[in-house]
Amino acid sequence: MEFKKVETAGESVAIVSSSEIVISDVQSALDLIATVHYETGCNRIVLDKSLITESFFDLKTRLAGEILQKFINYHVKIAIIGDFSIYTSKSLKDFIYESNNGKDIFFLPTKEQAIDKLGMLP
Repeated sequence: MEFKKVETAGESVAIVSSSEIVISDVQSALDLIATVHYETGCNRIVLDKSLITESFFDLKTRLAGEILQKFINYHVKIAIIGDFSIYTSKSLKDFIYESNNGKDIFFLPTKEQAIDKLGMLP
């Protein structure tokens, strides 16, 4: 796992890259939060959806809620990037819509949009 730290609008954002899944369960999400903070000092993370277990996107597993609650609890903002149009679940689409209208969790198509969004937040 590698981190690239970028500065935007006075905020530091960590972009995570890896050749394998980084978030597979709640503990791995907590590990990511801690590692990013230790390595970069950032509390804003950009993560490609390919680095998250596919069961995250099946809301019936409750994994998304449990994982994202950890980010909120630890005051870490996250933007998950990728193509979410491949998912047909109405509840997932609603979840993404609601998240994108919040202030902590975002599902965006590109890394550039994610960095801009995280940089604009208070």
